[in-house]
Amino acid sequence: MVRPPSFSTEPPFAGSYEPAAFHLGPAQEEALARLEWLVTQRQRCGLVLGGPGLGKSHLLAAAARRCAGLGAEVAVLSLGGLPPGEWLDLLLERLPLDAASRAEPLRPWEKLENRLRENTLMDRPTVLVCDDVDQGPEDARAGLLRLASAPEPRFARTTVVVTATPAGLGQVPEGFRARAAVRIELGPWTEDDVAAFVAAVRESSSGAVPAFTPEAAATLARFAAGVPRTICQLARLAVVAVADGAGDAVTAETIERVWRELSPAVSPPPHRAARAADDADDTTPLPAPRVRVVRRLDG
Repeated sequence: MVRPPSFSTEPPFAGSYEPAAFHLGPAQEEALARLEWLVTQRQRCGLVLGGPGLGKSHLLAAAARRCAGLGAEVAVLSLGGLPPGEWLDLLLERLPLDAASRAEPLRPWEKLENRLRENTLMDRPTVLVCDDVDQGPEDARAGLLRLASAPEPRFARTTVVVTATPAGLGQVPEGFRARAAVRIELGPWTEDDVAAFVAAVRESSSGAVPAFTPEAAATLARFAAGVPRTICQLARLAVVAVADGAGDAVTAETIERVWRELSPAVSPPPHRAARAADDADDTTPLPAPRVRVVRRLDG
């Protein structure tokens, strides 16, 4: 069941990390359930894989809210582009340490250990959510592996969740990959996913967003190659086009027109380009976009 987004002050299809902007389709609900399972079952680490624009960061933001609702202390940190030596201080800034703890003349790692030990003694889960681990510094990867694999009791209630792109999987420490109790793989949205998404956004807007015809939703999925970030960009432009007098509903023609405005250097659109590149066998169907979660809880 797809739940419509809650009220938001963000414009439709803004693609922000607000709760209202998160599309809770079946695959997303499954992924969140598995990340919750990590915390409730006291598992130490989980891994989320997905290409650029497929919703890793948005999923982590939603997971952080879910885990906080379970009583966990959650810290979210993006590692992409961080210089070496800074990740631990930034992580501590995101934990609710009191003034005395922050002022203690201890090394950052000792401060983190003290907090994790305190949470463990209080039987309070700590969830460290780290985005773009494959683009982060080596010391951050080594530190996260230590947290996820150390046998000391002080880490018993600590769960580390990281994201990476499939191309960057080799940058994730082998020890982390081997120990990940849950591995989630995000793929492109299907046409049904896109149709449900635009319908949910329209419902949450109380009709302020124009309807998308079935052909428009299908065209949106194809032109965006199922990538949620691009879907939001195209849908937002399509809504603006209709508001400017281009009909009463978003049609397939509307999507194609805004695609040309969004990516003037891209011609033809992705699905046509793929066919044109293989004129010798243009009857070969394109692979259907999909969202899947691998490694089942009972497996």
